[in-house]
Amino acid sequence: MPRPLSVQLYSVRDQLADDWQGTVRRLAGLGYGAVEPYDVLVDPKGHRLVLDDLGLTVSGAHALHLLAPDPGPALDAVATLGTDLAIVPAGLPPEDFTTRDGLARAADRLNSLVEPARRHGVRVGYHNHWWEIEPRFDDGEGTRSLHAVELLADLLDPAVFLEIDTYWAAVGGADVPALLRRIGDRVAALHLKDGPGTKEDPNVAVGQGTMPVREIITAAPHARRVVEFDACVGGPDALFDALAASHAHITSLEAA
Repeated sequence: MPRPLSVQLYSVRDQLADDWQGTVRRLAGLGYGAVEPYDVLVDPKGHRLVLDDLGLTVSGAHALHLLAPDPGPALDAVATLGTDLAIVPAGLPPEDFTTRDGLARAADRLNSLVEPARRHGVRVGYHNHWWEIEPRFDDGEGTRSLHAVELLADLLDPAVFLEIDTYWAAVGGADVPALLRRIGDRVAALHLKDGPGTKEDPNVAVGQGTMPVREIITAAPHARRVVEFDACVGGPDALFDALAASHAHITSLEAA
């Protein structure tokens, strides 16, 4: 049975600031069974109690503080929230993804988190944007070029997973289903979002833009699915309508 569909809470960051409990309750009312927090150091125990009361699980957690000199507090918070996936959402220099030496530095930084994460009972992973996709590298045999994230994957400790943001991967020039098939089991989670395929424009409901959602889900059936909106046209009601439409579209594809 597939895991419950999740939503990245950054999508509703403004609403959370006004009413955290009411906002996650509204997400549960839309049918979402899980959430992906992004600010884990803020009251993880209290948030866990609210989520448990609503029957919501935590599919994973973004924690920029994993890159702090001491990642322990972030790992403690991730474990407290009840998930096994601790995700570095950004924070590595974008220029590191433009050279092989830079990619080695990025991999070393992520690999250094494997043992601390293991001591907390979680795994550590990395979430991409477009700048890990746009740079291309020769595969060493002259047969094809690799996206930077593919070369990164080859340098990572086997315990480090990837959360592929499928929209940013497409914006960066990837054939997303093909990329997912090549990376394979390294992909533990997907960000599902949709839109016109540009860096600047806001997102639309999943299934109403340019993304090949069915093919993406088929290419990584094992991965946890997380809906996200970086921005959405309209006010709060428009955002929640788009979240509802995204949930309906993805669940219909999975039921087909």
